[in-house]
Amino acid sequence: MHPGAKISQGRSKGQQRIQSQNDYLRQWLPRQESYLHHLLDREAPPEDRRCFICNQDGVYKCQDCLGEPLYCTGCCRSQHHHNPFHWISQWNGQFFEQSCLTQVGLIIHLGHDGKQCPALADRWDLFEGDEHEDQLEPEDLPFVSGPEFQPKENTMVIIDKSGVHRLEIQCYDCPNALSPDIQMFRHGFFPASFNRPKTAFTFRVLDDFLLDNLECGTSAMNYYSKLRRMTSSMFPHLVPDRYRELMRVARQSRQLKTMKWHGFGHRSDIPSTGELALFCPACPQPGINVLVAGDESLDDDDKNSPSWKYTRSFVMDGNFKAEHLHPIKPFDEVWLSNGLSFMVGKDRYKMHLAEAADMVEKSSCNNHRAVNQANAAWHKLESTSIGGVACARHSCFVPHSMVDFQKGERQMNMDYALCEAARHNMEGISRAITFYDINCQYNKHFRAQDLTIIPGIGCYVRYASNFIEGIGRIDGEIMETLWAPRGMSSPHRQECLDYQMNDSNFCKMIRIKRTLCQSGKAFNRLDEAAPAHLKTEWSARERRAQSSRLNDPEAMDEYEINIKKAPSRKEIELRLLEEGSAHNAAPSCRSVVTWISTGLAIEEAQIALLIEVRRMGRRSTETQRLDIARQQDHLQGQIDGFTQSALTHLGEGFDADDEPDDLNVDILDDLDDDPADFSKTSDTWTNSPELTVIPLPSNLGVDRCRRCMAEDLIPLEMSLREGQANDTLHNLRIHLCNKAILFRTAVRQAKSQALKTRAWSQVTSVQQAVSLHASIYTKTRKQMMKLEPGQDQLQKYKPLLREQLKISTAVGDPNARGQRNKSLAWFWSVEVDLGGPDQYWNEEFYRVHWLRAKALWDQWKEEMTLVQLEMDWTCNYFSWRATQWGDRMWESLEKRLPGHACYSRRQSQMYSLLAQDAQAAFQDLQSVSIETGDE
Repeated sequence: MHPGAKISQGRSKGQQRIQSQNDYLRQWLPRQESYLHHLLDREAPPEDRRCFICNQDGVYKCQDCLGEPLYCTGCCRSQHHHNPFHWISQWNGQFFEQSCLTQVGLIIHLGHDGKQCPALADRWDLFEGDEHEDQLEPEDLPFVSGPEFQPKENTMVIIDKSGVHRLEIQCYDCPNALSPDIQMFRHGFFPASFNRPKTAFTFRVLDDFLLDNLECGTSAMNYYSKLRRMTSSMFPHLVPDRYRELMRVARQSRQLKTMKWHGFGHRSDIPSTGELALFCPACPQPGINVLVAGDESLDDDDKNSPSWKYTRSFVMDGNFKAEHLHPIKPFDEVWLSNGLSFMVGKDRYKMHLAEAADMVEKSSCNNHRAVNQANAAWHKLESTSIGGVACARHSCFVPHSMVDFQKGERQMNMDYALCEAARHNMEGISRAITFYDINCQYNKHFRAQDLTIIPGIGCYVRYASNFIEGIGRIDGEIMETLWAPRGMSSPHRQECLDYQMNDSNFCKMIRIKRTLCQSGKAFNRLDEAAPAHLKTEWSARERRAQSSRLNDPEAMDEYEINIKKAPSRKEIELRLLEEGSAHNAAPSCRSVVTWISTGLAIEEAQIALLIEVRRMGRRSTETQRLDIARQQDHLQGQIDGFTQSALTHLGEGFDADDEPDDLNVDILDDLDDDPADFSKTSDTWTNSPELTVIPLPSNLGVDRCRRCMAEDLIPLEMSLREGQANDTLHNLRIHLCNKAILFRTAVRQAKSQALKTRAWSQVTSVQQAVSLHASIYTKTRKQMMKLEPGQDQLQKYKPLLREQLKISTAVGDPNARGQRNKSLAWFWSVEVDLGGPDQYWNEEFYRVHWLRAKALWDQWKEEMTLVQLEMDWTCNYFSWRATQWGDRMWESLEKRLPGHACYSRRQSQMYSLLAQDAQAAFQDLQSVSIETGDE
């Protein structure tokens, strides 16, 4: 067969195999009427209406049994002894009416295999009353009363994931019988009270609520509202309200599960700080997944291994959405896991906050929202947000390192969190790397005893992760995943957050195998092309920078381009004035520099006003027109004064009454205005000083300046024009970077329409500044061309194109993936002293590119080494857990606790399977890596 035929055949098979969701919908549309017919047909009983079991008259239909079979009263009761939470409906001769199993006489017997206890027919009288009765307002009662609104005597409210049920429960009263609440608990009911309980929750509904809360963020109120609607679609408000009981029992169930998972049902001691929390299996933890002999230290483990082998990497962050109001009765709150999991213990934390000095510090960095928010006052909230520490490489929360913020993100809060994180299973580890969005500010005064902390941050080359040795490739945002409603009590909120973080770490743990089975490559062409002597010099400078970074962060500027910047207009004006004073020039000659500089400032004001008039359009308000008129009046006064001074500097050949052409400048902005519409807008203004050409040498022309004996003004204006161009390009770069950062930090992070509108408003403001400076540069270069510039000026100051003003967010992020492959416009490198040799210019840029590419290459080598180590540590962690649970199993068997032993065996098997699965996957990956390397 021809090869092309094979390809065509393969494609046709692929097209037949893959169908979109719309294709399935089109196939279903012709069947829609048939489906609807059979859906309605289910409402009626079969023609013979016989019981599914005994062939007697079928009265009840079970909606939860497979096929919705019909039952007689006796069969319905007997078939649902072990399915008491099915919903049934009763045939009333016309349709199936909602009913309940209490109507058929169903009673749940606790004991004797579901049969009635022979010792006592009714154990209910042994309970003591302590739970309130449901109180319904008369106006809320329906005119027709269904079975669900007619509670029978001695029935309990049982909440299951299928809805809210009223059922009768009888306990057994044999000798040595357990207490009623324990009898219920052993049968899968969690009683809401313990003397005379009228409410119980099934284990199924508690597990379902906790999972909904984790995966969907469902609150207790919304979840219970769903159960009420499942119970009665017409009168959900008449279903017993057990929302508060659900909140309380869910806390108790969550606490029991957490203690069970961490083995405290097998131990007699109580949990201590952080012991009810899981941590990252792939991070080095001495004594757990890093095995060191008795007197040895981690430094003696392997002399040939890199110094950064045992390094903890932390990411520090805050979540400003987890607010919490002041509790109404703080003295009456009950704490179930205070400081036992991820949130820190409240007493020690409050003591630290009381003793720590709160120094109000203004950030020296202009992009530090967190530091500036710390100085705000928060009065209505007990906690404005939360913050803490997580593993930077695998995003696992560190136990007992999450703190509440009281007045924004203050350093004293994060000090406590970091110190607690540095205590967790770090015996013998002497090196840690922290990533914090304000590390350049935070790390100034932070010191840790017996621990070397290397700061990292994503927005600054001195702290960029690309240039930190031994970190590999990381990703830092995790705190925003946490969620907790504001209506909880303080202990409940802490337990909810602890449970979410524990579940997050558990999910990371079971998926760690897939996370570690990834790698990458980089760096070859630059290294081959670079001269050997330069690579030796650059490597030495790199080593000096890395060794000095802790004491002198400025040493990391080695990764930046270090070339002398071109002078600004003010610097040039100052230099020209100083030169005039040194040569004892006449006052009129010295003042001409200031006069020309004033003219350049007037031109910039003209362009700014011109853009504002155009942007305003013809549909302007009186306030806007008044503001424009005032600006025009002020600008006209400046122009009149400047023109009168021109008589002094331009000589007798200049006539102030000359009528030069109107100002002509290309406006580079992103407005969609029609140019014709703009010209009409400009014509509406009777006084237009923004269109007046002022008598600068560049506007008069070189020939006319010579006729006026003002030829010496041309080099002065050319020098000032160069400074003006340098300033404009510098401002242009700043605003383009700000625009890129706004897209990265505001636009893309906005989660609501209000935040998006605010973010785009900021972008529009920055874009207007870009348009202004681009227009000023275009006018400046046009005037420079009139002054007969030299070849150097023509090469340095090139035309500015509209497409060159489009910016990538990689400009504002030195860690951005693929940034080294981006080609930036010419003006990003124009601030250099081109008076030096061209070889130095090229060498400096090549050096920075080589160092950055080498840093990326080194990182991938470190990543491969770290991944190999983390694979071993992960397998060791799972094996350690499996052994731990295996020991608990044997202890339980010795104590004759069969349930404890069975659970221990199940947990041990789970961790053994995780260890075997990870080991097999890692071996396959290593074999593939070896084969690839051989190729």
